[in-house]
Amino acid sequence: MATTELVSVEEYLHSTFEHDAEYVEGRIVPRSMPQNPHSKMQVRLVRRLCPVGDPLGYEVWPEQRIRTQRLPARYRVPDLCVTQGEASEDVFTEPPFLCVETLSPGDTAVEVWAKVREYLAFGVACVWIVNPNTGTGEIHSPDGSERAENGRFRAGEIEVRLGEL
Repeated sequence: MATTELVSVEEYLHSTFEHDAEYVEGRIVPRSMPQNPHSKMQVRLVRRLCPVGDPLGYEVWPEQRIRTQRLPARYRVPDLCVTQGEASEDVFTEPPFLCVETLSPGDTAVEVWAKVREYLAFGVACVWIVNPNTGTGEIHSPDGSERAENGRFRAGEIEVRLGEL
């Protein structure tokens, strides 16, 4: 039987990873290694979200560590998150307004859905799952889930159309 060595929160927070990892109840959880479509979509979303969000008072954060649970400890690193106003913490402990996960070939549906549920339980108002190869995706909120019709992603006042990126 394989065992996993548990790591303290302090070790995790003071470690560096080639591609930032997540922390789930004592385990270091590697994130899928992004490939060209993932990286390209992430950059395009940042370029689009900044000018849309800035006038509305939102800040965009790529690959920002977020503590989603205190006990047992969980830290996630969404591809992008958006806060209402400036955030001053190195590791966010308050829920952002929006978390965006861009799919990579190594992602599984079980892992992605677990993150969506975790973000929503933490208090994130909206979660986008973006497929960079098809320009499609899903929008999740505490009220339910829906397909992003015609590549149109919405979160409150924020709207992005993937076809325009």
